[in-house]
Amino acid sequence: MKVEIWSDIMCPFCYIGKRKFEAGLAQFAHADTVEVQWHSFELDPNMQHTPGQTIHELLAERKGVPVAQGKQMNDHMAGIAAEVGLQYDFDRVIPTNTFLAHRFLHLAATKGKGNEAEERVFAAYFTEGKDIGDLDTLAQLGTDLGLDAAEVKATLQTDAYAQQVRYDEYQAQQINVRGVPYFVFDDKYVVSGAQPAELFQEVLEKVWEEKHPVPTLVAGQDGAACDVDGTC
Repeated sequence: MKVEIWSDIMCPFCYIGKRKFEAGLAQFAHADTVEVQWHSFELDPNMQHTPGQTIHELLAERKGVPVAQGKQMNDHMAGIAAEVGLQYDFDRVIPTNTFLAHRFLHLAATKGKGNEAEERVFAAYFTEGKDIGDLDTLAQLGTDLGLDAAEVKATLQTDAYAQQVRYDEYQAQQINVRGVPYFVFDDKYVVSGAQPAELFQEVLEKVWEEKHPVPTLVAGQDGAACDVDGTC
């Protein structure tokens, strides 16, 4: 079974949705058969890093509210994240463009580190206050994953994986993705948003049952037959 996930690193619900999906997957008896593929999605492709600007200030500016209210909104989001065991530290978050980080994620995926890289970059952004739009930062995150820092830097200094990011975004347009996280199960069922773990488990079970149907009894059990114990 294949599960494709469109997300953006700067999306707080994407990290929360990842945790909820993982919780649902952990309750799925056939979790070892599930292939997870991450896809890039930029909530704000034109986002620019403004040195010194906090995420509270950015949110307040975009919502047209006082900075104090922006902080309250982020504090509320941190509370939601805490419910699934995540520790968001919005006071340390560095708002930045995520395109370079998405290219890094594609690079990591080619090394078999796709899931690990998603987790590492989310944690770096929301918990550790790292600038995930910075080349040196991404090289260090690559080292944390067992990748070669020099190779990461050299690769990201070119336009490598830019086309893959754009193709992910093109695919999102084709299937009408309007927000993230966005989960697609075997090209058939969609779960939009950070839904409860129980829902993810339910969809996984549904897809599994459709791929592995149990024969339905259409004739009564009183027909002539031999039993498993050899009685005929």
